[in-house]
Amino acid sequence: MWSVCNPKADGELKECAQLGRTLSRLTLPTILTVLAASAEPLHGYVIVQKAAASPLFGGSKPDATGVYRTLKQMETSGLVTSHWNTPKAGPAKRSFTLTTEGRECLRRWIDSLACYCSVIGELRSAASDALGIELPPLPHCDGHEHTL
Repeated sequence: MWSVCNPKADGELKECAQLGRTLSRLTLPTILTVLAASAEPLHGYVIVQKAAASPLFGGSKPDATGVYRTLKQMETSGLVTSHWNTPKAGPAKRSFTLTTEGRECLRRWIDSLACYCSVIGELRSAASDALGIELPPLPHCDGHEHTL
């Protein structure tokens, strides 16, 4: 069965080729949230795993390259800092920590996400009106709670 929020296979996207697996612009607040929830620095691999468990990715592993690229941009912007852990055995791993600026950015995202919810609700209504149909009830999206 097609899952509205998180298609499980590429074939499920064929119903409407323009629907994406994730909202890629929301990768940044997802990473900020993962880091804010941690009491200690996190390795990139752990961030990818925790992001996969977030509502945005619904259990699907995000593109690790994209996550690392976003982390690099976040570091350049001052939202995170990183340092290399170089154990005596095994490969070196880079750990990331949220900065004060990163926490402030996440706080702004909380308001932005509320605005997105409002705008998306308005878009749903306008799309239903354009089709001349009654606004459908919000679908069940694999356990996600709806707030629109």
